[in-house]
This record gives sequence, structure tokens and C-alpha cells, in this order.
Amino acid sequence: MKKTKTFIIGILILIMGLLALASCESELTNTIDAAQKPVQIKIKGYSNPHEVQFKFNDEPVLINQKSTYTGNIETSLQFVSDRGENDRLSLYDIATGKELAKYNITYDTADDYKELFFFNLPDIFLETYAVKPTVNVGRVGFVFLFSNLGEFSGSGLKSVKGVLKRENGTILAEFANIGKEGFSELKIYSFFSATAPVFLEIYKPGTTEPYAGSSPIKVQIIQNIGANMIVLQEKLENGNLVVKGDIDIADYLN
Repeated sequence: MKKTKTFIIGILILIMGLLALASCESELTNTIDAAQKPVQIKIKGYSNPHEVQFKFNDEPVLINQKSTYTGNIETSLQFVSDRGENDRLSLYDIATGKELAKYNITYDTADDYKELFFFNLPDIFLETYAVKPTVNVGRVGFVFLFSNLGEFSGSGLKSVKGVLKRENGTILAEFANIGKEGFSELKIYSFFSATAPVFLEIYKPGTTEPYAGSSPIKVQIIQNIGANMIVLQEKLENGNLVVKGDIDIADYLN
């Protein structure tokens, strides 16, 4: 009987020991898991004509087995983020050597970088993705993006209102919100001339007051039949604020 009790007690001690070991292993695994986080970043961009290159922690990122790329660029970057460490993702223009964008990704900020968009042209870099809108034959479509709103005007506005007019003052379309994070809503009208300019007047949202200063702000824009994707830019000319709309990225998209 004594032997039986001793045997049973031994078995119980062994079981308790195994349970304690499993618990310790579980706690250790949970601790390791809590110190790391899987990260996936979807990248969509476009560069023309210059090639660009992503570097992750100073190592080139291969896309379709290439270390530099142009045209439509799309990939998914996957890695593990360790708590307390900083991962660096940079984008470079190969022709100029310029660093176009830099992202410092940490355990705590990884969720802010689930998607990255960019558009790189010789005269401008946009952290947005552009898709050419569909416009029916015989019609004109406009979308606008104000890439450097506030840079020279000092305006703290997040967006502006735009009113597109013919030279005689006839209103063609109104845009309630033109901002710098993405293109505005698409507005379409019937094509009327291959040579006549159109003008975009820019106001504070919901008003007829110039978005900056007191003088009317009017941008002359060339209209093309089909889609027009105009990037507005603040500039200084002889110390005076002007807004230009001479970049149409629809010219670069199929």
C-alpha cells in the first residue's frame, strides 16, 4: 500500500512539474511574441522618367528582381518589428541622388505605414497615388491637388474651394475641397475649345474670399479633352504670391 501511495505521489509531482514547465515556456513565448510585431507595408507608386530605389535599413529593396524601377511600381514589404528598435525605409531618385521620402518605422508606429503612395516626376514629388479618371468622348474632366498649400502663403487651411470658369466668366465646375493629401472629386463638362483657356479661382472653403491675402487668386489652366489631373503649386514671383497649375500628371498615365 505504501508503495502504491508513494508511486501516486511521485506521478502527481511529475505532472505538476510538467505543468509548471509548460507554463514557464508559455510565459516565455508570450514575452517574446509581445516584443515583436509582424509588419506588412503595401507600396504603390509611379516614377517617370527617372528610376527610383527603395532602401530598407540601407539595403536595396528588390521589386521584380530589380533594385531600381520606373513606371508603375507596386510591391509588399514584410518584416518583423522589434520593440525598442527603429527600421528605416527611404526612397531615392537615382538620376539626382535625392532622397525623396524617409519613413522611420517602430513597433509603436508600424500601423501608420500599412500603405505608402508616391508619384515622382522631374518637377514634383507627391506622396499620393494617382489613377487617371475615365472621361467619356467629347467631355472634359478635371481633378486638382494643391501640393504645397500654405508653403509661401502661410495659410493654415487644409483645403480650398475652386471655381473653374471660361474666359467670359461662365462657371464650368465647382470644387468644394482641393487639398494636398489627394486629388479632388472629378468634375466633368462638355468640351468647347482646343485653344481657349480656362481659369480656376481659389477661395477659402465655403466663401468667395481669396484663400490668402485680399486680391483675387486666379490660375490659368490649359484644358485637354478627356482627363486633366492638375497639380497646383504656390510660388513667389518678384516677392508676390502666385499659384501655378501647369503640371498635368494625366500626361504621364496611360
